[in-house]
Amino acid sequence: MPEPRDVVDWRRSVVYLETAPRGAFEEREARVRIDQRRETFVPHVLAITVGATVDFPNNDETYHNVFSLSKTRSFDLGRYAAGQSKSVRFDRPGIVRVFCDIHSHMSAFILVFSHRFFAVTDDQGRYRIDEVPPGTYTVVVWNGRLPQTSKPVTIPPEGGTVTLDFVLGRSDQ
Repeated sequence: MPEPRDVVDWRRSVVYLETAPRGAFEEREARVRIDQRRETFVPHVLAITVGATVDFPNNDETYHNVFSLSKTRSFDLGRYAAGQSKSVRFDRPGIVRVFCDIHSHMSAFILVFSHRFFAVTDDQGRYRIDEVPPGTYTVVVWNGRLPQTSKPVTIPPEGGTVTLDFVLGRSDQ
């Protein structure tokens, strides 16, 4: 049975710019992780840039077999025991759904971006995307259980902080 933290994790959303200017060195060699514990992927939602590697450590007392059939990045890490870890590098943008072949109730999402203008919301639904260049953009909110929604935003030439709020699951935004 999932613990409250795992339930909150399902409410996490990814907020991102639909299209964004790319920097000269946008691909990053970042290394992040999705833990396997209590037969759950933690975090349930992960956002990364193209070029990042995700480690999948097995912190359970049972075997796991992490895999994805996603077009963005398909893989099958095979069965591995507690205390072991396997990794996958993500070279294309898109959404990757991750599962465990042994435990059908285990799933996670990895959103891979070709730019750095995204954020995963915190437990209260807050997010912050820093250093967005001036211009007009479409901001998208993605959640694995709710319809995707978007809004326009303009970052003024003088910069500063712009606030953009969303209410998910409602059609009168």
